[in-house]
Amino acid sequence: MTKNRFPEQHGPPSEMEKIKDESNFLRGTLVESFEERITAGIPEEQTKLLKFHGSYMQDDRDVRNERKQQKLEPNYQFMIRVRLAGGVATPDQWLKMDELANTYGNETLKLTTRQTFQLHGVLKWDMKKSIQGMNDALMDTIAACGDVNRNVMCNANPYQSDIHSEVYDWSNRLSDHLLPKTRAYHEIWLDEEKVTDSRESEEETEPIYGPLYLPRKFKIGVAVPPSNDVDVFSQDLGFIAILEDGQLQGFNVAVGGGMGMTHGDTDTYPQLSRVIGFCEPDQILDVAEKILTIQRDYGNRSERKNARFKYTIDRKGIDWVKKELNDRLGWSLEEERSYSFDHNGDRYGWIEGDGKWHLTLFIQNGRIKDTEEYPLMTGLREIAKVHTGDFRLTPNQNLIISNVESKNKSLIDELVNKYGMTDGKENSALRRNSMACVAFPTCGLAMAESERYLPSLIDKIEDILDEAGLRDEEIIIRMSGCPNGCSRPALGEIGFIGKAPGKYNMYLGAGFRGDRLNKLFRENIGEEDILQELKPILINYAKEREENEHFGDYVIRAGYVEAVHSGLEFHK
Repeated sequence: MTKNRFPEQHGPPSEMEKIKDESNFLRGTLVESFEERITAGIPEEQTKLLKFHGSYMQDDRDVRNERKQQKLEPNYQFMIRVRLAGGVATPDQWLKMDELANTYGNETLKLTTRQTFQLHGVLKWDMKKSIQGMNDALMDTIAACGDVNRNVMCNANPYQSDIHSEVYDWSNRLSDHLLPKTRAYHEIWLDEEKVTDSRESEEETEPIYGPLYLPRKFKIGVAVPPSNDVDVFSQDLGFIAILEDGQLQGFNVAVGGGMGMTHGDTDTYPQLSRVIGFCEPDQILDVAEKILTIQRDYGNRSERKNARFKYTIDRKGIDWVKKELNDRLGWSLEEERSYSFDHNGDRYGWIEGDGKWHLTLFIQNGRIKDTEEYPLMTGLREIAKVHTGDFRLTPNQNLIISNVESKNKSLIDELVNKYGMTDGKENSALRRNSMACVAFPTCGLAMAESERYLPSLIDKIEDILDEAGLRDEEIIIRMSGCPNGCSRPALGEIGFIGKAPGKYNMYLGAGFRGDRLNKLFRENIGEEDILQELKPILINYAKEREENEHFGDYVIRAGYVEAVHSGLEFHK
């Protein structure tokens, strides 16, 4: 592997750097691996390249031990993640994802915390057909995973449709601008003819990423105040839209957020991004590209646990990052402009904006499926058949049936009522503000349940809320099955991070607006202890809270935990 490609070296390159270096721009031996019929899996090294194509190999952990006892290989299957900038999908795209889930997947769709679709349970032999089906509906999975810029998030904002349209357009352009340029995806999955002329092949380059791509994944979110539903401070790079007199003036630029960490390693921590200046709309692509190249050149390529942009910034300093960015741009960011967030959740039910109607439905933990009691998947399929607007996947795993014409509103309402779909208002405000990652049985990193467990835990917490008179009090609760933080648990006023089956670290005190981290309150506890710890705090909150005081603010004022405004304070 070529040495000294980057201004700094942090030790020998990690094994992943070698894999990327030898991959021929992300091709590897993926074609041969998926043609191999002896096994339902692919070699481990190739799974690392597959992520760049938007897929993870997984196995059903519910049957892992049983299959091992039977001397069978794991029940291998694949998760496929769509690149869907801003979470906006057409009815035809919704119908295609529904079809693929029921033809090749596990008959469910997952709406993710990054506003996109995931298919689960796809078999090796059906991968190509699934990706080609997405392509037919003008969707792809390029760079939905891997050491590249991931799905660009954008504020859902159904009550500011004109502004959303403009900001969404910039989000889309960001997504396209930062795509890898390799043709590997098109060759492997879409049967694009390979370049056979050796001279042309040698000229393939990645003008932004280079042949080794980034040290780790990179995430971008675009927020439109007053809503911080994208959790903009959790992103490697955040753009905060600045509006004046209803017009988009530009964006504040925030850098260095990230939720992942490793249990027991205090050199890893969640972090909040920091605002470093302001740019005009037509400067946003240049700013994003140059920030990404700073991480490309200075990120840690030796230790992947310390390779995210947040660690690069904390190591080099925010002032250094600003100077390096301005030098690469050839011009300087302006001073940041004032803005204000008031929440990071979704607004449920019908909302009118700019002459159109938008219906936000509560989708518990983002799982679209049919059960005997709740045929949600069928209901949404029927809506997609008649809907003339679009669907918006929210950063909180919910769904907006958006841009409904007034004349069609009653038809959508009829279908919503027929299939028992809900805006969640019958639930507690806690449940409406809940979020969980997938975890078991498909995530290979999960240490504890999350999606399958959080609803039942909330059932029990709701009994306490009812006793305290807090059922309608907005409190953010989040659970992750491991410390990688896909559900952004460090931004939960009540947060749980799995440590072992049935055991969680419990965190308290994040900011309701997504602008403050929580802090460890109790370590490695199960359900009985969770409820025992939460009950007196919630009851005291009901009695002692000040006017308009959020739960996260109360637990700090009452001394249960200290405020954490930087990841460098997270473990102290």
